Amino acid sequence: MSRIISLVFALTMVLLAESADRGYIVKIGDSSPDFTLTMLDGKIVSLKDLKGKIVVLQFTASWCSVCRIEMPHLEKEVWQRFKDQDFVLIGIDRDEPLDVVKKFKQEMKVTYPMALDPGSDIFALFAHKNAGVTRNIVLDRNGEIVFLTRLFEKQEFNQMIEKIEKLLAVDKKS
Repeated sequence: MSRIISLVFALTMVLLAESADRGYIVKIGDSSPDFTLTMLDGKIVSLKDLKGKIVVLQFTASWCSVCRIEMPHLEKEVWQRFKDQDFVLIGIDRDEPLDVVKKFKQEMKVTYPMALDPGSDIFALFAHKNAGVTRNIVLDRNGEIVFLTRLFEKQEFNQMIEKIEKLLAVDKKS
């Protein structure tokens, strides 16, 4: 019985922490933590490789139903719209093997690049390791965090798109 009480307490603490900060350990205005990603094709990409571009890091997983709802929107409304500009969207799959992630990408019919996150180590640079997975992090050209989403809420998603538009438009004026 005490184990159940401990488990309920731990879950309650996670939920309380997530409601206060939505599970993030970073905030808007922070510089992105440094990281290195292994893409599905084996290529290694680091944060410094992405400097100079507007970047969206999408944390996802095949078992996540909300991720599956969000991904077609990311493909159509974000990736297809901005991919030919100085823009990168990378789906970062949380702690799943390569074959599962390749199948997931194919099932979801997304063409944006995806990376592996064994042990959720990249995820843990941005959010509590046990926090929910559906989230997007927008970085400006200097690697500063400028927008954070959690779950898939259409109004917040549209605000993220507006932020990307503004970041890309600044360059056109320069």
